[in-house]
Amino acid sequence: MADDTLIRTEEITKTYCTGKVEVHALCGVSLEIGRGEYVALMGPSGSGKSTLMHLLGCLDTPTSGEYWLSGQQVSTLDDVELAGLRKREIGFVFQSFNLLPRLSARANVQMPMIYARVKHRERDRRARELLERVGLGDRVDHRPNELSGGEMQRVALARALANEPSIVLADEPTGNLDTRTSEEIMALFDDFARQGNTIVLVTHDPEVSRHARRIVHLRDGLIENDAGTARHSTIPPAARVQSQIDSRKSGIS
Repeated sequence: MADDTLIRTEEITKTYCTGKVEVHALCGVSLEIGRGEYVALMGPSGSGKSTLMHLLGCLDTPTSGEYWLSGQQVSTLDDVELAGLRKREIGFVFQSFNLLPRLSARANVQMPMIYARVKHRERDRRARELLERVGLGDRVDHRPNELSGGEMQRVALARALANEPSIVLADEPTGNLDTRTSEEIMALFDDFARQGNTIVLVTHDPEVSRHARRIVHLRDGLIENDAGTARHSTIPPAARVQSQIDSRKSGIS
C-alpha cells in the first residue's frame, strides 16, 4: 500500500441476517482514500453508504473482504483491538451530535482525551484551543442545552479532532441544521480539509457533497460512480464498477 493511502478496502461485503432473511448491505466494495482527501459518500436509502461508514470507522466488521487503515489490516482485529484503533485513528461527527448533556462544551471535547490518557493540563489546553478554532472560545463552559444546534455541532467537530485522528468521519453532519447553519458547519469542514485533515462524510444532500473534492456514489451495495478511483487504479472507474456488478450477478461476492 502506497505511503499516502490511508484507507483501502478490497471486495468487502456485509450481510445482515434478520430471522431467515439475509440483507446484503455491501456486495464487494473496493475503495482507496489517500491522506488529506475530502470525500463524500452519497446514495439513496439502502445503498450501503452508512454501512460502509460504520466499517471504515471500525464500528463494525465486514462479512468478507479486507480493510486496511494506516497500513494495519483492520478486518482481522477483535473488539478490543478495534476500540483501540478507533481511539487512536478516528474522530466521529454524528447528525445527532451525541454530546453528554451534563458536561460543558470543554468537558465534552476532553472526553476522547481522557480515554487516551492525556494529562489534565494538556486536555484543558487542547480543548480550549479547539473550541477557539470552531468559534466557541466564549462558550467553553456552556452545557449542550445552552447551545444552539449549530454550536453543538461545532463542539462535536472539536471533539472529533481532540486526539488528532488520521481521519474524521461525519455521518449526515448537517442533517439537523437549517440551511444557513449548515453552510457555517461545512465551512469549518472545508477549513480543516485545507489544513490537511482527511475527511469522509456521508450525506444525501447534494449541496453538502459539493464541498468535498471527491464524491463516491453507492447503489445497492456497490460503488456506482467514483470520479477519484482512477487516481489509485489503472482500471477505469466505469470498468471497475461494471466488474463489481457483473460479479454480483454471477453470485461472486
